Order: sequence, then C-alpha cells, then structure tokens
Amino acid sequence: MKNCPVTMKLAFALSTVLILAACSSGPRPPDWQVEAKGSMERSVTAYMEGNRRVEAAELARARSQLSRTGRPDLLATAELLHCASRVASLVFEPCAGFEPLRTDATASQRAYADYLQGQVQAETIALLPQAQRAAAAGDAGAVPGIADPLSQLLAAGVLLQTGRASPSVIALAIDTASAQGWRRPLLAWLGVQLQRAEQGGDAQETARLRRRITIAQGPDATVKEFGKKEK
Repeated sequence: MKNCPVTMKLAFALSTVLILAACSSGPRPPDWQVEAKGSMERSVTAYMEGNRRVEAAELARARSQLSRTGRPDLLATAELLHCASRVASLVFEPCAGFEPLRTDATASQRAYADYLQGQVQAETIALLPQAQRAAAAGDAGAVPGIADPLSQLLAAGVLLQTGRASPSVIALAIDTASAQGWRRPLLAWLGVQLQRAEQGGDAQETARLRRRITIAQGPDATVKEFGKKEK
C-alpha cells in the first residue's frame, strides 16, 4: 500500500472502510472511487476559496458517485467532510446531510458528527481522528501541532464553538487560512478578531483589521474602499 497525497485528510480517517483516500499499488481503483474522492477535494477547496457554485456542483457529483455503492458509511464520510469545512469557517449549524445517515453510520462517524457540533462525549473522544482528540478534550495548546491546515482550522473552530479558543488560537487560524489562500475562513476568523478588538476598545487594532478584511474581500472591495479614501 502506497501513500497518496490528499489535500483534505481529516474525514478520510474516520473508519477503516473509507476507501475514498486509498491508494494502492494493485489494480486501478474503480472510477466511482476516483471521481468521488476528486470531487470531494474540489468541493471543499472551492468552499474554502469562496466559490459556492463550484462547491455545490462538485458536492453533487461526489454524492452521485457514492450513492452508486449503496453504502451509507461512504456517503456519511462525504457529508461529514462537507460539514467540517463549515465548522472550520465558523459556520455552526446542524450537519443536515449526515443526520439521515446516522443510524447506519459507524460509531466513529457518529462521534465525529457530535464533535462538529461541539457535543462530543468524553467516552467517544478516542473514536475521533488523532488530530482532533486534544481539541475535543479542550486542549487549545495542541492546535499548533496539527499539520493538516483544514484539520487545524477545524480544531480551532470547535474550540471557538465551545468557548475555549484563546487569542493565540484565533491568530493561528488567521495565519493558516491566509497561507492557504482560503478567503472564506480567513474572513470569518478576522471577523472574530475584529469583534474582540472592538470590545476591548483598541481603535488602532480595529482599524488595522478592517483594512485587512477589505483586502481579503477581493479587488473590487479594496478598490472601492481605498479609492474612496484617496479622493
């Protein structure tokens, strides 16, 4: 078995049956597997970059390919990855696509779904991917040690959702999203930092963050805002 590069790793480790991320030196994997894996990666990347049209199209393609197997565990993996990208971007909402599959999902997948809601039970933390266990237990200090960018943002998002995200975790999430060019989570995390600066009465930091948010919103917003000030 060979390792293969997978940009979005976190949900592919939920159980041993998740062949979406599998690469082998044996026969070529079936087309549905290749297509589903690629579509999920493109869907998550598009969402993080702020491209909802591409995200929706690729997600629909992945769901279609996975449904051909008749396996709820595989479809549940896609739904969990879809929802994880939301939590990483600070969109806290029920994982609607997963819930109809909960009964037939694995114990690890059910624990992961609860984790995304900030409601994982202590006795099920061991069922989570290794990278998420410390954050699930409330350890904000473990976030910098998470190598995968999306996994790191997810852990930070869950910590924020449960009221345990320190200023250093927020700053790290901003740096991670910025380094990846992921506009959606970057704007979300900058918004959190801005709110805290405003609440703390730090006018200089508030102004700096507003300028950065304007830039992150794209060229049109930047020209509109900075061009207006130059007149």
